[in-house]
Amino acid sequence: MIGMPDLEAELLGNDVEIDFFGTTDEALFAPDRLARLDALMVWGARLGPRSIGHLTRCRGVVRYGVGYEKIDIAALERAGIPFANNPDYGTEEVADHAIAMILSLHRRLWEHDARARFYTSGWQTHSLTPLSRSNQATVGVVGVGRIGTAVVNRLKPFGFRILGYDPGQPPGHEKAVGYQRVHSLDDLLAQSDIVTLHCPTTTETRSMLDAEGLARLKPGAILVNTARGELLDDFDALEASLKSGRLRAAAIDTLAQEPPLDHSLLSAWRNREDWLAGRLVITPHNAFYSDHAAIEMRQNAAQTVKMLLEDGKLRNQITA
Repeated sequence: MIGMPDLEAELLGNDVEIDFFGTTDEALFAPDRLARLDALMVWGARLGPRSIGHLTRCRGVVRYGVGYEKIDIAALERAGIPFANNPDYGTEEVADHAIAMILSLHRRLWEHDARARFYTSGWQTHSLTPLSRSNQATVGVVGVGRIGTAVVNRLKPFGFRILGYDPGQPPGHEKAVGYQRVHSLDDLLAQSDIVTLHCPTTTETRSMLDAEGLARLKPGAILVNTARGELLDDFDALEASLKSGRLRAAAIDTLAQEPPLDHSLLSAWRNREDWLAGRLVITPHNAFYSDHAAIEMRQNAAQTVKMLLEDGKLRNQITA
């Protein structure tokens, strides 16, 4: 994803030498090169004890992106090396991507498109139902942090009733942002016509929508996931829910395995099988992306390293 680090080099200045590894394979990280680093910036590579043991002079590791499932933070802490992610880029892009998915599935645009290709008569008589007004539908937002808040703000003009579930937000956050707080995930799932996920992967959220979780959705609900694939990592359960109609439609940007392994649901999606037509939308983990966000991501990560090297302060620090 990251090409030659010219942008980073310009921001860090001539006093900083950059060693570009040019690989996401941790096994190819040379120990002697790791040992020379004062800071390490990581995009898609895993970082585990093998590499961390050679970071003998490293003052900090900075992840270009938001997620850090591939980073062994506990091993970094044992080595006395702080870690930071990069949460303040691409917020607009992910929120826009989620809203596009929500509106398109709510209006059943992809279903109408898929089926209209074969209509030969009665053109307007083929409107799909149910199809409610926005102000008659409820959207449940799981995780009301930066991106979740941006989604709430984008939903408001459409008139949706907006629920939010996020135990990490302080009391009154819902009043400042403008949503109705619910105090359990089950309450949100039971009330929401559309559920959109904007939370990290933790021990509490991993596989939150497995077969049991999907069964708690309101019948006929729509599910959107632009957060983490590990939140929804059971294709068997997802396929069963879509086939039964319990889940009317789903839009997914992140998968637990990328590219995904073979599965009957993915085969049905790839082959445009009639039962799934327009009901499953998958984008290739690019909700975060725009030309502007790609530059912002690199600038923000480099600025974090610059502050660390010059001031000894690491912003956006994450601990195990």
